[in-house]
Amino acid sequence: MRSADTFTESLFTMRRLDDFIPANHPLREIRKTANKALARMEPLFAQMYACDSKGGRPAIAPEKLLRAMLLQVLFSVRSERQLMEQVQYNMLYRWFIGLAMDDDVWVPTVFTKNRERLIEHDAVVAFFNEVVAKKKKWLSGEHFSVDGTLIQAWASHKSFVPKEGDDDSHGNGTGTGDFRGEKRSNETHESMTDADARLYRKGKTASELRYMGHTLCDNRHGLIANAMVTHADGYAEREAAKVMLADARGVLGANGKRITVGADKGYDAAEFIEACNKLKVTPHVAQNKSGRNSAVSDDIAQTPGYAASQKRRKVIEQGFGWAKQIGNIRQVMVRGIKRVDQVFVLAMAAYNLVRMRTLGQIRLQAA
Repeated sequence: MRSADTFTESLFTMRRLDDFIPANHPLREIRKTANKALARMEPLFAQMYACDSKGGRPAIAPEKLLRAMLLQVLFSVRSERQLMEQVQYNMLYRWFIGLAMDDDVWVPTVFTKNRERLIEHDAVVAFFNEVVAKKKKWLSGEHFSVDGTLIQAWASHKSFVPKEGDDDSHGNGTGTGDFRGEKRSNETHESMTDADARLYRKGKTASELRYMGHTLCDNRHGLIANAMVTHADGYAEREAAKVMLADARGVLGANGKRITVGADKGYDAAEFIEACNKLKVTPHVAQNKSGRNSAVSDDIAQTPGYAASQKRRKVIEQGFGWAKQIGNIRQVMVRGIKRVDQVFVLAMAAYNLVRMRTLGQIRLQAA
């Protein structure tokens, strides 16, 4: 017998929000790992809100704020406004963030302003470090790969105007300027929309206003051990690699064993190889012999470890691919190098969480 097309809603329900989430949902393991990392950040959160102890309206809990930002990356939500709209009716989102069914959703502008406090205290960087530290046993700590990727800035060519001059004659960022035939460079011009973005091209790509994201990847399971954003220029990749390798060396200590780093031909420069040797890092960098001598010695290039590093280093591209396809860092919708760095590091933290969840499932099946 056909049922009537009616809608009857109960006044009360005895089910919890957790009951609506499947027991095997991928977000369960991701949320568990993220919550453990957030719990270890309690001293930082107490310091962040120490000045508010005298009173005032309660701010958004930083744990909920970070889970909401993580959710935005995992589900490719393009803006805070769209995220808050979806949290209003999506029970999965509410459960992941930690909002009850009848809790009010934050106003998008309040959500955006609270993110500035996280930037001020490097909370996203701390979260990334805690996520990595939680699964430190999955890292080799000795064999790494390094690489960089271009990030398109949220600014147009017509916003790139002379630093000093008549704005009306060179365009005002509103689409009325004509820059064709004009010689432009980062020394004489800057973007009125995003002053930190740099006009840059790599290979056969067109010149665009860009940033450059860098990661240090552990070769054992392809987890990202470090991540950062710099201005885009021809030296940024090597300079960022030095900083990240110095951090990796700092974890092992000055008396620790030598570590290795795999990289492409762009890192084959005498000053980078020399810096690696000073840090007790063996440079497994691809040799660039196109009309020049390679800075990497043949003694290193002929070792089995060098061949293994060159083969394994390509796994670092998986993090970039995931972050650009899922994490929306192909073109960031924020301006300023600090905000772009926050988005990039959070995307890499999300990538680690997803990969850790997958590795955990593989280990359970193997057991």
